[in-house]
Amino acid sequence: MTKTFLLFLLLPFFAVAQSVKLDGFILDQSGKPLEMANVMAVNVVTKQMDSYAITNDKGRYQLTLKPNATYSVKVSYLGMQSKELTLSTLSENLSQNITLEAGAEQLQGVEIVREMPVSIKGDTIVYNADSFKTGTERKLEDVLKKLPGVEVNKDGEVEVEGKKVQKLMVEGKDFFDGDTKLGVKNIPADAIDKVQVLRNYNEIGALKGLENNEENVAMNIKLKSGKKNFWFGDMTAGIGVGHEDSRYIVNPKVFYYSPEYSLNLIGNFNNIGELPFTPQDYFKFTGGFKNLMRKGGTGFNVSSNDLGLTLLRNNRAKEIETQFGAANFSYNINKAWGLSGFAIVSATKTDLETQSQVSRRDFQGLNNPGTPTETIQNTQEATHQKSNLGLFKISSSYKPDTALQIDYDALLKKSRNDEYTGLFSTSNVEDPQNINTLKKQDPVSLNQNFNLYYTKNDKHVFAVEAQHLYQDEDPFYNAQLNSQVLENILVFDDRYNLNQSRFVKTNKTDAKFDYYYMLTPKSNINVTVGDTYSYQSFDSSFYQILDNDATNLVSGNRVNFRFNDAFLGLHYKFITGKFTFNPGVSVHQYNTDNAQGGVGQDQNFIRVLPDVYALYQIKKSESLTYNYAMTTDFTDVTKLAENFVMNNYNSFARGNPFLENALVQTHSLRYFKYNMFNFTNIFGFVNYSRRVDAVKTRATFVGINQFSTPYNSNFADEMLTGVANYGRSFGKYKASVNVNLNWSKFNNLRQIGNFERLNQTESFTQAYTAKFSTNYKSAPNLELGYNIMINDYQQATFYTHRPSARLDYYFWDAFSLVSEYEFFHYNSADNMIENEYDFLSASLIYQKKGSPWEYKIAATNLLNTTSLNDDSFTQFATRTSQYVVQPRYLIFSLKFNL
Repeated sequence: MTKTFLLFLLLPFFAVAQSVKLDGFILDQSGKPLEMANVMAVNVVTKQMDSYAITNDKGRYQLTLKPNATYSVKVSYLGMQSKELTLSTLSENLSQNITLEAGAEQLQGVEIVREMPVSIKGDTIVYNADSFKTGTERKLEDVLKKLPGVEVNKDGEVEVEGKKVQKLMVEGKDFFDGDTKLGVKNIPADAIDKVQVLRNYNEIGALKGLENNEENVAMNIKLKSGKKNFWFGDMTAGIGVGHEDSRYIVNPKVFYYSPEYSLNLIGNFNNIGELPFTPQDYFKFTGGFKNLMRKGGTGFNVSSNDLGLTLLRNNRAKEIETQFGAANFSYNINKAWGLSGFAIVSATKTDLETQSQVSRRDFQGLNNPGTPTETIQNTQEATHQKSNLGLFKISSSYKPDTALQIDYDALLKKSRNDEYTGLFSTSNVEDPQNINTLKKQDPVSLNQNFNLYYTKNDKHVFAVEAQHLYQDEDPFYNAQLNSQVLENILVFDDRYNLNQSRFVKTNKTDAKFDYYYMLTPKSNINVTVGDTYSYQSFDSSFYQILDNDATNLVSGNRVNFRFNDAFLGLHYKFITGKFTFNPGVSVHQYNTDNAQGGVGQDQNFIRVLPDVYALYQIKKSESLTYNYAMTTDFTDVTKLAENFVMNNYNSFARGNPFLENALVQTHSLRYFKYNMFNFTNIFGFVNYSRRVDAVKTRATFVGINQFSTPYNSNFADEMLTGVANYGRSFGKYKASVNVNLNWSKFNNLRQIGNFERLNQTESFTQAYTAKFSTNYKSAPNLELGYNIMINDYQQATFYTHRPSARLDYYFWDAFSLVSEYEFFHYNSADNMIENEYDFLSASLIYQKKGSPWEYKIAATNLLNTTSLNDDSFTQFATRTSQYVVQPRYLIFSLKFNL
């Protein structure tokens, strides 16, 4: 590394050293310190704000100023008269206490030339977006990454002070039901005036303070005045330059916001790998539906029969072509009644090319295991996917007054997925074989939600919540093999053409009634009466098609499963000093009925489940939270079917109609501190879960083929997760370090001949990340990062070192240069696998100030890297993969801003 480069990296630190500190205390007339007072210093000559601060709990502030300069220092505090004083700096640090007088919050006769970059009003943090923009920002994502205490990951998820933002709004209206990814990737940066972070958020005003909202965070985007009551957005079109195959992108975005209604229209059509909405996004998109039974103590989640479709990693593949359209609206019929909804449609074609290795250790017996043997399977796969996704939602909210609120939502999800895979498999225990597979599914689901909230008076609050889910799934799987997999079951044939059809229908209803009684202003009792009812039908047929087109039925299932949970819950919440306690207990009457083959299996029992929530509010912005819960987990119909089901070409399973529930205990401890005085953000949490009588797998392996059945384990599964983060913003700089650790221990049974052996596996994954970035107004900005991942899977350990850098520079009042670089060093502990690869992208944008036209030339994968590596761990085997990614693309685009 050259001396010049080292000097460039150290320049920010030299800049910090050549400065003057101004500190002191902000007090009221009685000498009492004022916490959260706003202080800013405006350079009298340049009219620029050089520094700002927010006082801590002792009223102390600190500003970093330039030497030999004159400043106008302005102080404001809610409910007090604002104050301004002028001072000059030399080369020594200064100290100045400032006293504010009671009265209106205003500056009489003083011209305000700059707004405070960050201010706090109760539970709301307000960021003035223009204070952090440098000119290279194009989307909301670019602005959020520069705000103190805010992080945005590559999946478009936003975290504030270590807490995930659960809802995104624009002008107080939900943006696609609060989905952060669609917002951060599409809302134009030049339309943003303020970013409001709403802590302790509860969208139901009647329940605020009654429920535990300390972990809830929402974000509201305030638009510039010129963007309200006017259409705004942009239209982008681009083509590839110098490619053998034609490359294109068309990306229109149009928005309208007024007090009466809003409309958002987003489109994206491209074949350069941009994915505005992935299948992962589709499956996790809840549409804002709440988990009604989060306080009930029962875990009964309807599993998805998605056939294990191959999912993209890092949104990269050999070839991706996307057609995407989305519309979101809100309309206030009158002051009391509002309607909203959205429609999202996406069609994607994807080609994936992967080489992978799966390794598994096998023991010889129970009492005399001997030396373990290792089974290694190598595969080369070529996959073509076609995915069509659709989501449609309508919502109604009626609030005639502060005492009553009635909500109704309906979410329809419909998709069609086809996947064709050809693979060549070799192993150290079997002959090579060519395998072709086909997966098809057309699932549909309709989720409806009805809520009523009524506040009789200050003492009595009532809530009725009900939800119904209808889900219909029909996955089809075909595998064509050239070797035997089910001896004594399959009819002899030169080619094993195996097929499976499944039909799974679910009707599930959740309903509960809550009554809150306020004992005192700081305590309440909550009584909950609820019921969950689910009916599922599962029909499957696993058959072989012979060369003469005859059909050989291998296995079939027809199962009807009913589940009912009627429960009564009692919680008591009280606040004493800095402590909040909310212990509770729920009593459940469970009833299950599993009918198949003319025989029924019933279970009826009562269980008492406790839970505890405790909060220690150390300071306004420092807290320690503890959660404990005991839950009963039930499996759904898919694991109860007692005849063969084909999960994959080499994975076959039989269900167990005698499965019982699992009992889970979870402990969670979270620490949080956000210091606005020096913009330090510290958070950490530890989660521990212990699952008793867990539904586990009894597996038999024959070569590369697995035959399994579920059972209730006598050994407990355990998981321990820990996260710690330290971040700080100082002046024009932002730095953070993060540690993420995850340990797990799982217990399964391995069937070996006539013996069974406990297969206990442990994994320990570690991730360490450090970041540093600058935020200059008129100089190049640099973001540096270093990430280390260590995946210890007991059978193998893998390391990934990933340094990264990002450069953005706005210059000559018209040009924006943005470049990103990532380097990967991937290797296994035994050095049998070792790869290095890197990615470089860059874009140059030209747009004159005030002009609606923008010209851009962008290059992706400039170094033309061909493949990536990753690894994963199942409870029996370790997998490492290398997959092909898209080549270098050079795209010229033209954008028109409305």
